[in-house]
Amino acid sequence: MDPGSGSGSGAGEGSDPTVSTDQAGPPSASTDSAAAAAAPPSRYESQKRRDWNTFQQYLRNHKPPLTLARCSGAHVIEFLKYLDQFGKTKVHVTGCPYFGQPDPPAPCACQLKQAWGSLDALIGRLRAAYEENGGRPDTNPFGAKAVRIYLREVRESQAKARGIPYEKKKRKRNPPNTAVTGGGAGGSSGGGGGGGGDDRS
Repeated sequence: MDPGSGSGSGAGEGSDPTVSTDQAGPPSASTDSAAAAAAPPSRYESQKRRDWNTFQQYLRNHKPPLTLARCSGAHVIEFLKYLDQFGKTKVHVTGCPYFGQPDPPAPCACQLKQAWGSLDALIGRLRAAYEENGGRPDTNPFGAKAVRIYLREVRESQAKARGIPYEKKKRKRNPPNTAVTGGGAGGSSGGGGGGGGDDRS
């Protein structure tokens, strides 16, 4: 079913240990290349491929059917809304007594939806998959401004409904005085440590 399964089986045949041990020459280079080819895809790559196949299936089932070349940011948003039916995150509506409560004491009739974090990660994978499959960055529908606005609105609305604020991760920055306080030689070594994570030594 997976289009990548055929290539995976081919890679497995190339890594057959009987092939590498019977070779007359040194097997180091061929063994390394075979091992690299036989290495299974990472979890991220596997998920990205599944997401891409799901989106292509959505385009084929669209009424009327859509081609990737005609896909816009509006179609991507439509796809994200379609995925809500498979969501597992309870998002309370404004009239719900548990609106804004992160841990409601009892169940309610509010619908399950896709969590903002899942949608944000999905768009990141599809954006990369689009360009890996021949799409141009300037025509990437997953990077459209409308999609970014939609994701921001979902984040804000879910934060209010669930009582869980989404905060951006702040990059840790070294205070500007740390490299100066050590003096001459100590200051220069401190500056080098801040750049590449030399704390291992």
